[in-house]
Amino acid sequence: MINFRYHVVSLTAVFLALAIGLVVGTAALNGPLSDALKNRVDSLTKQTQAYRDQINQLETETGKQEQFTQEAAPIMLAGKLTGRRVLLVSMPQARPQVSKALDMLHLAGAMVTGQVEIQDKFFDPASKASLLDTANIAAQPTGLTGVPANSNGVETSSFLLASVLVTRHPAVSLSTDAAKTVLTAFKEDNFIVPTGDFTAAADAVVLLVGDPYNDSDAGPKNTNVVTMVDQFANPTATGAGAAPSPVVVAASGAAGPGNVISAVRGDPTLSKSIASVDNVTTPDGQVAVPLALAEYLTTTKPGHYGVAAGASAMLPKQKPVT
Repeated sequence: MINFRYHVVSLTAVFLALAIGLVVGTAALNGPLSDALKNRVDSLTKQTQAYRDQINQLETETGKQEQFTQEAAPIMLAGKLTGRRVLLVSMPQARPQVSKALDMLHLAGAMVTGQVEIQDKFFDPASKASLLDTANIAAQPTGLTGVPANSNGVETSSFLLASVLVTRHPAVSLSTDAAKTVLTAFKEDNFIVPTGDFTAAADAVVLLVGDPYNDSDAGPKNTNVVTMVDQFANPTATGAGAAPSPVVVAASGAAGPGNVISAVRGDPTLSKSIASVDNVTTPDGQVAVPLALAEYLTTTKPGHYGVAAGASAMLPKQKPVT
């Protein structure tokens, strides 16, 4: 008769056999499996190191290219803007590019008439009424005619700033201290931060813009930035046949909704009156800005440069030295 002890012994034998099988199987497979895993790890380590070396090489090459551009800039820019008066207008997001832009303009021989940083408040639709009030107050003592008679505070204000800071063709009649009057009004209401004496009107404008706004009011804000750029180049009151002011708008890219560069390049009118550079955060783009401005002043035709869609080249074509 099979008793309980027999069952216990049988079950113990079964589990013992399973345990011995696992041990024997693991021992038998441990060598090949371990070797295969080790070889795979070694292969991945070598591949990772190869990628790391490639990245280091590319970074070194990029650094050398940037160094070359910086060292070649004085040669490429020498005399390109000699005798030209240039106004620098920027947005707060583009503040890191201001010093480089000034350096390149000076290398090209330009006289910078002043700098105006236009604050975010200027483009905010919530500031529409107060901006228009400031514009109406500032316009009265200037003697300026043809001020846009609408409710668009950005258009009116940009028109005023451009009219008192940039030479117009045909010329507009202004009071002696018109620039001071307009700049003071917008500065006191915290719409702009002007730097410089602004004793002479500029022949041309460099506009450094930031990345597109992406908050809940991004749509109207980005539209307002384009309106501001347009007014500096094509003021509303100049009328048919008036020559646009040479303007180069520069940014760190041309992608994404609301981007000023893509808006300019995609508009058949703006693209023919405003030059653009889409890689101003790089040495190549920084050199391209004064070259694009010099080309516009010489040929009266704006070019589009950089690496993004709509750019015709990295830099304007240079005439060979004879």
